[in-house]
Amino acid sequence: MEKKKNVLKQTNLFYDSISGWKLKLGNMLDLLWYGIDFFALAHTQTITVLSLHCRSADLREMSRFGVEGKVVEGADLLRRRHWPWRLDAWPFAILYAAWVFAVVPSIDFTDALIVLGVISASHILVFLFTAWSVDFRCFVQFSKVNNIYGADACKIIPTKFSGAKEIVPLHFRKQSARTSTSSDGSTEEIYFDFRKQRFIFSVEKNVFCKLPYATKESFGYYLKCTGHGTEAKVNAATDKWGRNVFEYPQPTFQKLMKEHCMEPFFVFQVFCVGLWCLDEYWYYSLFTLMMLFLFESTMAKSRLKTLTELRRVRVDAQTLMVYRCGRWVKLSGTDLLPGDVVSIGRASGPNGEEKSIPADMLILAGSAIVNEAILTGESTPQWKVSILGRATEDKLSTKRDKSHILFGGTKILQHTPDKSYHLRTPDGGCVAVVLRTGFQTSQGKLMRTILFSTERVTANSWESGLFILFLVFFAIIAAGYVLKKGLEDPTRSKYKLFLSCSLIITSVIPPELPMELSIAVNTSLIALARRGIFCTEPFRIPFAGKVDICCFDKTGTLTSDDMEFRGVVDLTNNADLESDMNKLPVRSVEVLASCHALVFVENKLVGDPLEKAALKGIDWIYTSDEKAMPKKPGGQAVQIVQRHHFASHLKRMAVVVRINEEFLAFVKGAPETIQERLLSVPPTYVETYKKYTRQGSRVLALAYRLLPEMTVGEARSLDRDIVEHDLHFAGFAVFDCPIRPDSGSVLYELKGASHDLVMITGDQALTACHVATQVHIITKPALILVPVKTGKDFEWVSPDEKEKTSYSVEDVESLSESYDLCIGGDCFEMLQRTEAVLQVIPYVKVFARVAPEQKELILTTFKTVGRMTLMCGDGTNDVGALKQAHVGIALLNAVPPEQENSKSDGKSGKSKKPKPTPEPSRPTRSPNSSAEAPTNRHLKAADKHREKLQKMLDEMNEEGDGRSAPIVKLGDASMASPFTAKHASIAPTLDIIRQGRSTLVTTLQMFKILGLNCLATAYVLSVMQLDGVKLGDIQATISGIFTAAFFLFISHARPLQTLSPSRPHPNIFCAYVLLSLLGQFAIHLFFLISAVNLASKYMPEECIEPDSDFHPNLVNTVSYIVNMMIQVATFAVNYMGRPFNQSIAENKPFKTALLLAVVFFTVITSDIFRNLNDSLKLVPLPEGMRTKLMFWAILMFAGCYGWERLLRWAFPGRMPAWKRKQRQAVAALEKKHQ
Repeated sequence: MEKKKNVLKQTNLFYDSISGWKLKLGNMLDLLWYGIDFFALAHTQTITVLSLHCRSADLREMSRFGVEGKVVEGADLLRRRHWPWRLDAWPFAILYAAWVFAVVPSIDFTDALIVLGVISASHILVFLFTAWSVDFRCFVQFSKVNNIYGADACKIIPTKFSGAKEIVPLHFRKQSARTSTSSDGSTEEIYFDFRKQRFIFSVEKNVFCKLPYATKESFGYYLKCTGHGTEAKVNAATDKWGRNVFEYPQPTFQKLMKEHCMEPFFVFQVFCVGLWCLDEYWYYSLFTLMMLFLFESTMAKSRLKTLTELRRVRVDAQTLMVYRCGRWVKLSGTDLLPGDVVSIGRASGPNGEEKSIPADMLILAGSAIVNEAILTGESTPQWKVSILGRATEDKLSTKRDKSHILFGGTKILQHTPDKSYHLRTPDGGCVAVVLRTGFQTSQGKLMRTILFSTERVTANSWESGLFILFLVFFAIIAAGYVLKKGLEDPTRSKYKLFLSCSLIITSVIPPELPMELSIAVNTSLIALARRGIFCTEPFRIPFAGKVDICCFDKTGTLTSDDMEFRGVVDLTNNADLESDMNKLPVRSVEVLASCHALVFVENKLVGDPLEKAALKGIDWIYTSDEKAMPKKPGGQAVQIVQRHHFASHLKRMAVVVRINEEFLAFVKGAPETIQERLLSVPPTYVETYKKYTRQGSRVLALAYRLLPEMTVGEARSLDRDIVEHDLHFAGFAVFDCPIRPDSGSVLYELKGASHDLVMITGDQALTACHVATQVHIITKPALILVPVKTGKDFEWVSPDEKEKTSYSVEDVESLSESYDLCIGGDCFEMLQRTEAVLQVIPYVKVFARVAPEQKELILTTFKTVGRMTLMCGDGTNDVGALKQAHVGIALLNAVPPEQENSKSDGKSGKSKKPKPTPEPSRPTRSPNSSAEAPTNRHLKAADKHREKLQKMLDEMNEEGDGRSAPIVKLGDASMASPFTAKHASIAPTLDIIRQGRSTLVTTLQMFKILGLNCLATAYVLSVMQLDGVKLGDIQATISGIFTAAFFLFISHARPLQTLSPSRPHPNIFCAYVLLSLLGQFAIHLFFLISAVNLASKYMPEECIEPDSDFHPNLVNTVSYIVNMMIQVATFAVNYMGRPFNQSIAENKPFKTALLLAVVFFTVITSDIFRNLNDSLKLVPLPEGMRTKLMFWAILMFAGCYGWERLLRWAFPGRMPAWKRKQRQAVAALEKKHQ
């Protein structure tokens, strides 16, 4: 076999070496190749090699392979070059040899050294570019191959916003046919590891697939699982999936510092410092270098701190009972493997702390109550049940069937074993099968998001590159002018000329640019973290400033979780609401008392607030042995036998109960869903439930069914469809869902700040429209799209059904101008079938009765037509929509609004900046509910977590200088969305949009200021330096200190509390920015030239050499003073305060710095303190010139200020013209189907 493999390998390598010439040589080379193939086959005498080789030949012409998943776009195959053949080795060896044997003998040795310096600098740049650019490194150190068997590395191309490209090794691993992941039984596995995920090559699909886990099998498959039966299987599974741990290396400070010092901007900055040193600016160079190292070391320290925090998150190494090799054995949680059958229950450590679940598991037998707050932020503990009641042929869906899955990192509060299951657990735990381990669990996925999110974040990063190119264009013109003039003078030093041109070009790339852009985003991150809002994807901060449409879930987001039970409508006698429980039919009360998912956790009742409100309203109690009974004597107890939990796609739940040895099925759900399952529908059924939904109430239909005689075991194994079929109507339960106190005011402010508002809810359309009207989403008459009762057509109907309009796709846009439109989930199928999604959804204000998948479709459609979307939800049913939105905000209902706003300054009347103490999610206490408070044990754990979080926030308050992003921990982040807000209100949407706008505005003003300063510097270094104008070392240092201070103060401007109707400019390249830059630069240039010309009149006529050392004279003094005046005016004029940030008067540090600068330049211009001017190398100004210079400076400032204000008035920020993009998307869709 080894001989066969060697021949094949040599054959493949030979093919790769000539693959570049294959296209040129054509068929002749193909014939040669087939001859070599024949020789290989004849030599090996095996048909196995033939099949393997044919397969590799099919893959030869593919250099880029697809990769399954949302993280990676593709993978390029590479082979590492041998060291002498790398493009950073042999070309430079030739150049060095040419220098020694050709250049040195032919020219002056000084000039030869300059040539050597250029070659060496080029060589160093090539080395650096291999570190900076993955593509360049591939070009230099690797060769592309078309044969996967000849590759030893892959270039990974991630999807947008998923990080940078990487080169990873390609692994080849032998494995037995039994453990092979390929369906053809191949004994060689080809894979690469990328960001803690393994991707294995599939020969059949010709793509790299994620390492497979058994997460989509049938329920019958899982019920047959008996774990790994032999040690060989255990070893194979360990080899395939690895240990259940979070392993990531902890870099040292030195390694991180080396990474930062190798970054392009840092190297460029050091290069600039070197150039300044060559021009004898020692103080300025050392000051700049010190600032650079201070900033980079701070960033490295911050990253080290973040990585250290993340390393503390580990898989709990609790001891579990695992069924292996036909018996139960004790194993650590870190040794679990996918496919293991385990006994899982509530576990605690030696100090009483609760242990978390070590992996994602599917419950086969038993049930558990789980706290999932660390992952989803859901405050209510979740009930997890076994899959025993599910049809064996149904496939598992990790999204849909969450009620059966225990997620890694969550904690079991209570468990109930199933003693009837064939596999008995020795410790009384629930039987579960492990689905995923390590970084592939839900907790691991969140860890990957935090670990590999963009670390050094910027706003408009691609635009910053274009902006620098724009500045470089001017610099090249200036450098070309200097070069032309310098070459005309044969006596001028070529070295000095080269230095001058280098300084001009580098001067337009501001060394502080990455620092300032990082500060712009990180300041917002820190401000949000102080308010209990955490962000795992910082690049989304600028998106928040561009948002133009805000989507909100209703229940638990706009409305409170605290439900109020109003009563029951029984249609047997009349359609009136009955709130006296004594007058209600017994069956209606029994359904309300038992058809729920309430549960006792340590003697405290927890669960859905609606179900607790119903139980309290009918005056019944629920006991820990799953029995409901009336508080008053005389009633019959209802024993729950089996629950079929609520599912969002079914819109109903059911229970099987026993009352006096009689079995019944109780069902509750959405009225339209229950209507389809009733034996007979009351005549006023639809009219009645619509009456109450129009009032904004939540209406649930109640139903029941008598079951035949059976045993308890048979009742538990009844199929769900049988339980929920042929039902008898038992009434409507009516609940009031109060709107949160601040929902209306927040949405009113958002609407006034130029945002469109949309509601997306799973509730009924009439209820949704009523709530939308109260919170300013609907401001015009409403129309609801409903199916016509007779036929398959649809029509628009008003909530009171007095106005009806036939549905037509063409009329939707014009209809939306007079009405606010609402559509239900039942319309989506029609819209998709008729391909009218793009024409209808963008004009709808309220979406009702939508499933989680449909919420995702709505957000995708908004993005397709060019809207910048925000979605705010509760992080459970809204996960898909929250991920799809540009800005997704998951609300963790932990901090009541009244606590958040309770602290205010009574004397001044001004509200202090709220600093809420985020609490861990736990069962929320309803004011009307009694047994809902957490236990003492939970309170202690919660207090510890709260103190830990408060300590972190205090550290941020002390260290929040904007240079580093705040640490995001697992307890703060939600797997649901990029933003997690620990608030019980939608107020965080205002904070996030406010900070997003502030970031955009701050970035924009930074680019303008840097641009103007750099253009002025380029002019001074080119045209004026030819005339002998040069700055002194101390002068340049003072200028640098002022610039650094100004940038620091403007980046810390706080956003205004009230959102403005004006919108910030979303892009750097727009008419406003370009006209502002050119206009101000023209004024600056005119002022500078006029002042220098004025000074030249007072100068004696003397020839000043351009390359001479600095000597104080009048022209140098005037140019320095004017330059600094221009710099101060640039900061003052381009500072963007109101209506987004604090004005100059409100930003006290910046105002103080401006005033000090004005006083400083007034003092040095007026020459009051001669010693100060002497230390700055400034000569005295003539009397008349001082006054004229001050007057011109005021005129320059007034001209720039007036021009800037004129442009802000002429080019205000506007709502994006999305309708044009929508029409283009519709036209493209039509063209595609033609």
